[in-house]
Amino acid sequence: MGEFLPICKEDMEQRGWDQCDFVYVIGDAYVDHPSFGHAIISRVLESHGYRVGIISQPDWKDPDSISILGKPRLGFLVMGGNMDSMVNHYSVSKHRRNYDYYTPGGKPGHRPDYAVTVYCNLIRRSYPKTPILIGGIEASLRRFAHYDYWSDKLKRSILLDSQADLLLYGMGEHSIVEAADALNSGLLVNELTFLRGTVYKTRSLQDIPEYVTLPSWDELRSNPKRYAESFAEVSKNMDAITGKVLVEPYSDREFIVQNPPSEPLTQQEMDDVYELPYMRTYHPSYEKLGGVDAIQEVRFSLTSCRGCFGGCSFCALTYHQGRVVQTRSHESLLREAELMIKDPEFKGYIHDVGGPTANFRRPACDKQLEHGVCNYRQCLFPTPCKNLIADHSDYLTLLRKLRALPGVKKVFIRSGIRFDYLLCDPDDSFFRELVQYHVSGQLKVAPEHISDHVLSLMGKPRNEVFRKFQEKYDALNRRYHKDQYLVAYLISSHPGSTLKDAIALAEYLHKEHASPEQVQDFYPTPSTVSTVMYYTGYDPRTMQKVYVARNPHEKAMQRALIQYRNPKNYELVHEALTLAGRQDLIGYGPDCLIRPKKDGSFAGTGTSNNRKPAAKRNNSDQSESRSRKNVSGQSGKKHR
Repeated sequence: MGEFLPICKEDMEQRGWDQCDFVYVIGDAYVDHPSFGHAIISRVLESHGYRVGIISQPDWKDPDSISILGKPRLGFLVMGGNMDSMVNHYSVSKHRRNYDYYTPGGKPGHRPDYAVTVYCNLIRRSYPKTPILIGGIEASLRRFAHYDYWSDKLKRSILLDSQADLLLYGMGEHSIVEAADALNSGLLVNELTFLRGTVYKTRSLQDIPEYVTLPSWDELRSNPKRYAESFAEVSKNMDAITGKVLVEPYSDREFIVQNPPSEPLTQQEMDDVYELPYMRTYHPSYEKLGGVDAIQEVRFSLTSCRGCFGGCSFCALTYHQGRVVQTRSHESLLREAELMIKDPEFKGYIHDVGGPTANFRRPACDKQLEHGVCNYRQCLFPTPCKNLIADHSDYLTLLRKLRALPGVKKVFIRSGIRFDYLLCDPDDSFFRELVQYHVSGQLKVAPEHISDHVLSLMGKPRNEVFRKFQEKYDALNRRYHKDQYLVAYLISSHPGSTLKDAIALAEYLHKEHASPEQVQDFYPTPSTVSTVMYYTGYDPRTMQKVYVARNPHEKAMQRALIQYRNPKNYELVHEALTLAGRQDLIGYGPDCLIRPKKDGSFAGTGTSNNRKPAAKRNNSDQSESRSRKNVSGQSGKKHR
């Protein structure tokens, strides 16, 4: 029987430890499951012989909270959590969330804003000479100068503000072991300038033979366009084969240096990582506090892949996990499924088999593994590359094996599929079996919008592609006598979207008799193409100017248009239609969105002869939960 890693001195004594090699400070509750970044990194270190202790959600106002395990022999590791702490704390309207899925009992307020920076400064006050290594989604996406939506300003590299010594970006399994081995060999932390997948600070560039210099901090602060150009350069160097050393100057004697990314994990390495001796649940000390809700979605789910070549502008996965898809073997996934089946609480349903994009089970093309990903074009956008290999046969075989396991009633796919990739496959066997066996009443897809102009800025396929997918999905449901719907993710006020575009989306929803209950207002999270557009007004891929709806009232109107049937939105919808000169949509005709005002009062929505009541087909999923789902540093769910 396995055991949790030490969380107190008593645990260390039971193991016979007098000192930890590493003390891992985390912003989440301690959940020992491979969907949590701290679990993977701590177990990987343990598998290489290192002693790791966990300090979960320390009281950042109490210096003693960071010392409960004593001084580590090699260093502190710091991770803000499976989500950026600011996304965890605040909605897109910057209102404080009242529930934290990663904290025992869901109680908010158990981690600070900008958790990585606060934790590191706390450590530095008590242990001024001890090495501090930072990683996870918050550190990874803030490794260079970045726009911070919550303060509405450009912030420096998190390495500088946190006072950490080394930043490990990406998933981190290779770099953490290499860093640990180097420290264990006697090297000083400031000598670790040679590790892939790391960022460090230095006062001299004389020992770096070749590098690309990014715009300086002073340039970035004075000219937002230079930030767009810098982001584009960083994006070109995110491949392990073609990526170069990047340098961001802050002064004549202070530089941030990023080494090229770590090599993607081989399939054997992926298997090894996910088959470490996880306890697969939260620490038992949380039981009396109500447990940790974040485990529920992943407890009976399987991570089959990581990395994504989808290239959505609003997603940070490329910046964090890279474009090269890495997969686990069927055998490894079946062994994990068999562990689930033995769980007394398993009811026969595997909730998900996926990752960032569930139906990616191989690199986009064979060229990527030898020559790296292309810098000059995306794999699926604006149209699928001629070298793209769209093949679902491996994924389909895996799903069939999982369905056949004794004790398994259903295998669902909930992490979302890329519908344009699905349509590229000349064999529709997977599509047919997806509809027959793997939809839990609703299938999640992400058309995001219907305006081709907005879709192009989102890095998404043209609307006609989604329409084609929708028609085929509906036809297959009719063939197999299934009453299943599409849950279509929609984003309002994305950069490029005007009132005209929002009205076009409302007209589409009206025609489709769809009533989204919740909509995701565009959320500018760190280090995405869309966030760069929002801050600078430029598309970093083309350096063309982009319209950005920043006014809260206009954003409210765009959001209201998508939910025009809600009586609470009537005044906003009426105002938007009037401003856009679309009074033709105010009336009693079948194409009208709302009825005219009567004596200044609300008269209801427009009517339609064949409207379906409370139609679900394009019902958007919970807007706030979208930003909770990866935003995972390790699980692979998307960070929007």
